[in-house]
Amino acid sequence: MASIARAAAWMAGWLTLMVVIALAGREAARELSVFQIMLLRSTLGMAMLWPLVRAAGGLAAVRTRRLPQHALRNAVHYAAQYGWFVALTLIPLAQVVSIEFTMPIWSAALAVAFLGERMSGRKWFAVLLGLVGVAVIVRPGVASGGAAAAQDAGQLIALASALGFAVSVVLVKSLTRTEAAVAISFWMLVVQSAIGLVPALLVWRWPSATVWAWVAVVAFCGTYSHYCFARAMQHADATVVVPMDFLRVPLTALVGWLAYAERVDLFTALGVGLILAGNLLNLLRAPVAAAPARP
Repeated sequence: MASIARAAAWMAGWLTLMVVIALAGREAARELSVFQIMLLRSTLGMAMLWPLVRAAGGLAAVRTRRLPQHALRNAVHYAAQYGWFVALTLIPLAQVVSIEFTMPIWSAALAVAFLGERMSGRKWFAVLLGLVGVAVIVRPGVASGGAAAAQDAGQLIALASALGFAVSVVLVKSLTRTEAAVAISFWMLVVQSAIGLVPALLVWRWPSATVWAWVAVVAFCGTYSHYCFARAMQHADATVVVPMDFLRVPLTALVGWLAYAERVDLFTALGVGLILAGNLLNLLRAPVAAAPARP
C-alpha cells in the first residue's frame, strides 16, 4: 500500500546524503581518478552495508533470482554515476544537480512506458518544462573558448548522467516488486565493484589520509543513500517518490556557495525554476471524480 509520508521520510535521508556526497566527491577527485573513487566507494560500502545485511538474516536475505536485472541496472547506474562524478569536476555543483534534476521527469516518462504507471497530459507538460529548463541552463553555443568548451562538455555529461539515472530508477522500481531494499543495495555494490575493478587498477594511486576520509564519506553516503531510495520506492510510485528530491537543488547551491564561492546566475536560476515546476506538477494528484448519485 502506498504511503507518501513514509516515502518522504526515506527520501529525506536520500536528500541529506546526496548533498554531502557531492561535496565529498569533488574533494576526493582533486587527487584520485573517478574510477578509483567509485571502486573504493563500492568496496568500502560492502563493509558498511554488512550490519543491515546481517540484521536482515545474512546472505540468505540477499539471495536473488533476478541477477541479470541487477546486473543491467547497475551497469547503467555505474556509467551514469561515472559521468556525474566527472561533471562535478567541470561545472559548478548547482549546475550538476540542476541538470541531474531532470531525472525525475525522465523517470516519470519511463515509468509509464515500462512499469504501467499512468501519465496525464499535465505530467507530459511537466516533461516539456524540464526540457525547456535544461535548454535555459545549458544554452548551447552561447559561450566560446577553452573554459566554455569544458563547461559545455560538463553540462552534456551531466545531462547524459541524468538520463542514465532515470533508467536506473525505473529498473529499481521494477526490482522492488520482488527484492528487499537491502538486497538491491547489496547487489549494487557487488556488481559495481566487479565492473570497476580493472579500470581502477589501471590508474591506481594510494590516497593521502585526507582523501581516505573523503572517500569514506563518499562510500557511506553512496551506500545508505541508495538504501533510503529503495525503501522510499517500496512505499510509493516512481512518479511520486522521485520529485520529492527537489530540495536538493537549493541545498546543493548553498553548499557550493559556502564551500567554493560558486554563484548561481540568472539563467541557471530560471532553468531550475522551470525544472522544479515540472517536478511539482508530477507531485500533483488528479482530482477524484465524485461518484454519481444513486436514484
